[in-house]
Amino acid sequence: MQKDTLFSAPIEKLGDFTFDESVAEVFPDMIQRSIPGYSNIITAIGMLAERFVTANSLVYDLGCSRGAATLSVRRNIHQPNVKIIGIDNSQPMVERCRQHIAAYHSEIPVEILCDDIRHIELKNASMVILNFTLQF
Repeated sequence: MQKDTLFSAPIEKLGDFTFDESVAEVFPDMIQRSIPGYSNIITAIGMLAERFVTANSLVYDLGCSRGAATLSVRRNIHQPNVKIIGIDNSQPMVERCRQHIAAYHSEIPVEILCDDIRHIELKNASMVILNFTLQF
């Protein structure tokens, strides 16, 4: 995991925070340091998925970033015919997420989309995740 040092040097003029390439690169370290208990939250999402995801349904991870919650769900569901759809509006995050998902083989299909979650129609969902999405 690459260490987050994005804001360690003085910045003359601070602009709006964006989930660009530099943030996507260090995001795992950044999120672990910024949100106490983040790993426990990811684990809990997987446990909730195991309990509530139903067969023949979709799971949506809205604001999936690099796919931590997506993978937690994927590891914990055992129902047939479930598909996970992860959506993020940051192309660098989507690219990292696709790489991360591809590194872990599973029978459960995952589709990662780069889009604005406000334009997504949720269909046949048994679980919808917005893990810190509204805060950012």
